[in-house]
Amino acid sequence: MTAGRTEKSSLAKPEKLAAVKGMNDILPPDSARWEWLEDKVRSLMGRYAYRNIRTPILEHTQLFVRGIGEVTDIVEKEMYSFEDRSDKHGDYDHLTMRPENTASLVRAVIEHNLLYDGGKRLFYMGPMFRRERPQRGRYRQFHQIGAEALGFAGPEVDAELILLAAALWKELGLSDWRLEINSLGQPDERALHRAQLIAHFEQHADALDEEAKRRLHSNPLRILDTKNPAMKSVVESAPRLIDFLGPQSLAHFEGLKAILDANSIPWTLNPRLVRGLDYYNLTVFEFVTDRLGAQGTICAGGRYDYLIEQIGGKAAPAVGWALGVERVLELIKEQGAEIALPVPDAYAVIPDASAVPVVLQTLQALRAAGVSVQMHAGANAEGMGSMKSQFKRADGSGAKFALIFGEAELAQGSVAVKPLRGEKAEAAQVQTLQPLGDVAAWASMLRA
Repeated sequence: MTAGRTEKSSLAKPEKLAAVKGMNDILPPDSARWEWLEDKVRSLMGRYAYRNIRTPILEHTQLFVRGIGEVTDIVEKEMYSFEDRSDKHGDYDHLTMRPENTASLVRAVIEHNLLYDGGKRLFYMGPMFRRERPQRGRYRQFHQIGAEALGFAGPEVDAELILLAAALWKELGLSDWRLEINSLGQPDERALHRAQLIAHFEQHADALDEEAKRRLHSNPLRILDTKNPAMKSVVESAPRLIDFLGPQSLAHFEGLKAILDANSIPWTLNPRLVRGLDYYNLTVFEFVTDRLGAQGTICAGGRYDYLIEQIGGKAAPAVGWALGVERVLELIKEQGAEIALPVPDAYAVIPDASAVPVVLQTLQALRAAGVSVQMHAGANAEGMGSMKSQFKRADGSGAKFALIFGEAELAQGSVAVKPLRGEKAEAAQVQTLQPLGDVAAWASMLRA
């Protein structure tokens, strides 16, 4: 290679990098919508006495194989799994980026013996990962908020969780939803139904698509959840699981419905509502909307009384739900709900860079007093920019006031305060001078 070519290649512009497909950046001001939702959730969870839990993003692959089930789509096709680096003995861990958080939460409950003194109500927020085709409201890195109640067996806690979700929709200003419920009964009841279900589908094998044929003997319940319109009639004529339920399962389901009715929560029985995960039993439910196309489920949950024992803990009942953050935010946007985006109380206009030390001292005092202040900063080394450009940025920031640290004001030990919003600004009210030495005396005016 010649010297000329070497020099040219060393000056080549680096290739522009982009995020992984289906894993999205969340940028301002959109990130403020996420914070708004998260704040609403934290507040509501506190009122229901649910406490926050945070689990690792990486878990041992076996956790999800054992907890979710080997023949589910998640485990078979969608998980991000890899072998970790081996240690000095040549041993390595097989790890997976969590595709859902219920199994992780249960693992943490078992590992730290959280149920030693009774049941626990927990909630979580965070990213999950599944390798599937990205589409509206469904991404490879997606975010879930979940609520789980462990150690409680009765239908009143199933109902409490549904009431919690309904209260959240009210907090968020969402009304275009419906609640669908069903009961999966207990394993022995499901086994009887499974045998009849397989027999039914075998009699109509010609109507099954390839996916249904693949699931016929491994997970026939999932065939009921097909979106293939060509299979609609054969699915609708299939045996209903609810017809196989015994007295205890039916009593649990009736107890749930009675509580929902008493609290004026409308519900629809959907006998085809099932779960793709192996650990569910008894109550299952979904909150559904028609505003998001095919991806209409915004929150789904149910009871999973056998998962704790399945993962290695002492048997204990449990129930919970998870919502998709991206879908909920999309629904909020679709319904036109207004979310107030954060803006500073004041914007500091600085005509001369020499004033910056005094400016920052004043701003720090204001911030300590609870005032949100954005300081103007020069875009280059040539100075702070013109007053016109600074006021343009002050107006664009959404701030209610401009703080003008001019030479004349500073000489008097003051800062000029100019209203930028509301009637005061429209009336072109003369700006006022406020003392730099007593910030606390006028800080509340900026917050009002």
